[in-house]
Amino acid sequence: MTGPISPSGTAGSQTLARGLRALDILAEADGPLSIADLAERLGVHRSNAYRLLRTLEEHRYVVRDELGLIRLGPRLAALARGVSPALQSAALPVLTEFANEVGMTAFIAVLDLDDVVTLISVEPTRAHPAVAQRPGARHPVTRGAPGHAIEAALPASEHHRLFDGAPRSASAVEAHRLGYALSQDEVVHGLTSIAVPLEIAGEPHAALAAVSIGLPADLEGLAARMRAAAASIARDFH
Repeated sequence: MTGPISPSGTAGSQTLARGLRALDILAEADGPLSIADLAERLGVHRSNAYRLLRTLEEHRYVVRDELGLIRLGPRLAALARGVSPALQSAALPVLTEFANEVGMTAFIAVLDLDDVVTLISVEPTRAHPAVAQRPGARHPVTRGAPGHAIEAALPASEHHRLFDGAPRSASAVEAHRLGYALSQDEVVHGLTSIAVPLEIAGEPHAALAAVSIGLPADLEGLAARMRAAAASIARDFH
């Protein structure tokens, strides 16, 4: 999702595209980046990356720490609150209770074209270590438990459109059979995710997911708790 910018289009549109790509890169990075790292990932000269950075920094979309490393800024949190606000409001208390009950990071991921994007995430307060799952993180729908759970729940006509007529993946078929999706090492090496569909009329196709280091001991019990949490979110949605 972060390939080179096409040479076509106006200079203004290319600058905007690069700025948006820079935000995507920072959201997907494991930690803050240097200007040199950002320029390399953008495929531009360092001076061009610096000009982009200054504009984003002025508007608080990015900030720099005392070492000059770049990370996403607080302005993005305000923007994020405007994305499916009713779903976030309904999900947050349920996710918080669920994450603390099972001792795993819990999150809602939504379908965005051919990606799944983390909308909201809650880490348990007493689990050590807890796995971070940053809102805004994205990966292809074909990888990871949230994507498999979402694919498994898609109506046939919508699946045909989104997947260009391809049959459901083996992972989605297995998720439909089990009632939950499971993935290991698909997105991040060493991490396991489990997910169940979260379908609410008028909202993007979504999944409730949890992530941990290693395989949870009681998958069936965990999946049952997740389905109950998803049902609770759907009931509380308004």
